[in-house]
Amino acid sequence: MSLCAQPETGDGDTQTCLEDIESTNSNCLSKKKCNITDILKKNALILLTLAAIILGIALGFALQPVNMTETQINYFTFPGQMLLRMLEMMLLPLIVSSLIAGIASVEKKTYGKIGLYSFCYYATTTFLALTSGVLLAIFIKPGKSPEHITATSVGNSTPMQTLDAFLDLIRNMFPSNLVKASFSLYVTVYSEKKTSGDDNATESETVPIPGSTDGMNILGLVVFSVGTGVILNYMGDEGKPMRDFFDCLSKVTMHLISVIIWYSPVGILFLVGGQILKMKDMGVIGRQIGMYTVTLVTGLALHCLVVLPLIYIVITRKNPIRFVSGLLEALTMAFGTSSSTATLPVTIHCLETYLNMDKKVTRFMVPMGAIMTMDGTALYEVVASIFIAQVYHINLSVGQIILIG
Repeated sequence: MSLCAQPETGDGDTQTCLEDIESTNSNCLSKKKCNITDILKKNALILLTLAAIILGIALGFALQPVNMTETQINYFTFPGQMLLRMLEMMLLPLIVSSLIAGIASVEKKTYGKIGLYSFCYYATTTFLALTSGVLLAIFIKPGKSPEHITATSVGNSTPMQTLDAFLDLIRNMFPSNLVKASFSLYVTVYSEKKTSGDDNATESETVPIPGSTDGMNILGLVVFSVGTGVILNYMGDEGKPMRDFFDCLSKVTMHLISVIIWYSPVGILFLVGGQILKMKDMGVIGRQIGMYTVTLVTGLALHCLVVLPLIYIVITRKNPIRFVSGLLEALTMAFGTSSSTATLPVTIHCLETYLNMDKKVTRFMVPMGAIMTMDGTALYEVVASIFIAQVYHINLSVGQIILIG
């Protein structure tokens, strides 16, 4: 029955009834306003980041007629470069402190199970990404062309040997200098060594020698952090001061990341705009790599929108949309920066803040995932390899395709 549905009421009762209706309506409106305000506050960063991407694209196309030089584009992207530098600055303390604190605080059987599950999951998703990439490249044939193109020589650079690449991986697991591992990677380079034979004939031999390349040796830092965390776990009460130190360092790092994240919309705006400005001739780009882009995007969409959600549904029996909605900040950050490593701090922040996941799991799984899982890279490389073979009319056998994968 409504508030005014009483049969016998006087003027005073009628006035009271109208006042109750007005009060109820005002309360409903205020609640709706509060709900909208709460939603905007909760998703403010996501909305700002999406707006930054849209504005960056618009600004990039608007400035294209200016024909900016490389130097001017470099100055234009300076705010975006600062965002990448701030995120990369957080990687070293985040990876080391989170892994050591996470492993040192869990039971011995637990991190063994987590490690096994993570390895199986990452191996499965990478294999599925490779398979989808191979199938799409074979069926779509992005490099098929009526014109026969011959390869041209681009220099005398010695290709990396498979054995040396495998040995470099093992060497990077155990860096000789942890400080140097934070900004450089070990890589084998080749040198021509000339020797004289018995008949005074000069012979040349390609000899592998130590070299280095810029970049953080995340694999070496992870191996060191995991080993340190395991030892601290076995030390018990004796290792408690060190566990408390790394736990505190991890919390401080996450607070710093929370501050940096609010600067991300500004940086993403200029990063996206800079990428648009670097596209000098859209028509030429479209003709050259149009089908390749279609193949790659189709593969990524299939993997992200079908394969991964199916795995999530099968394992958890839950709706993946809620899980993905909690990672929108990380997804938009990844789109704007094109760097999974730079997105690592934001991913941990989203998992712990919005999805309420256990820190012992996130601090172990996410850094490990940054190294072990390369689904997008694997799909990209296998599509690119088959695309190049198709461009030069090279027929690949089943064995060669498997070897590429």
